[in-house]
Amino acid sequence: MRKIKVIVTGASGRMGTQILKKIIQDKSFLLFGATESVGHPSLGKDIGQILKTKKTGVLITDNIIELFAKADAVIDFTVPTATLEYAKYSAQARIVHVIGTTGFSKSQLNKIDFAAQHATIIKSGNMSLGINLSESIVRIASSKLDSSFDIKINETHHKHKIDAPSGTAIMLGKAAADGKNKKLENIMKINRVNTIGKYLKDKIVMSSFRKGETIGNHEIIFSSNDETIKIQHLAKNRGIFANGALQAVKWGMDKEPGLYSMADVLNI
Repeated sequence: MRKIKVIVTGASGRMGTQILKKIIQDKSFLLFGATESVGHPSLGKDIGQILKTKKTGVLITDNIIELFAKADAVIDFTVPTATLEYAKYSAQARIVHVIGTTGFSKSQLNKIDFAAQHATIIKSGNMSLGINLSESIVRIASSKLDSSFDIKINETHHKHKIDAPSGTAIMLGKAAADGKNKKLENIMKINRVNTIGKYLKDKIVMSSFRKGETIGNHEIIFSSNDETIKIQHLAKNRGIFANGALQAVKWGMDKEPGLYSMADVLNI
């Protein structure tokens, strides 16, 4: 069986290195390329140097055009502006583009929708099986619980994370809003980072916390005067996101161009 030729963007970052390790270990894949931004100190280094292993012959580059033209897929956990650039080349090459980047604006999301007319894009605020199962459970719970239950979402990430609330919190918030047949943007109340929000009637209150090197903790709370229901997910390592991303690549290889989610990949 021919191996799937995969590019990893942001290759020297926290997620990039996890994804590289998983690709090298999986015989279904060929690490075809690794990229970083122009001027990045890792440019020109062998992936083995980044992973502290033997040399692989794959050097980190900022020359993405040639790589995208010959690859089968790209896994992308970077920043919105970079992801939009990658999506443009994915569309031109008509390859699979797995996006774990978060923090997009509405106009940026529209550009991803446009790229998905030609590329097979699988985008998710979180690639882990546990979070995607949690999303499904939240949607069901929200649809079954009446207005006497208030909703809160608390999320904690490492101190380096830029977007708040996180993409995962937004993903879970949308599931809760969907359960009420409402749009999240109409009922969302965002608290500042490191503050704890009060329950608000008919609102989904999101509170963000940033501390240390926490990978990702999410808690969804449905609370009435009589009872409280908590759905919690704790990420123990970043490998769960990398595993999901590789699963998404495999799933996407025979799919038509379009915008898909991990719910599609996992059939939930």
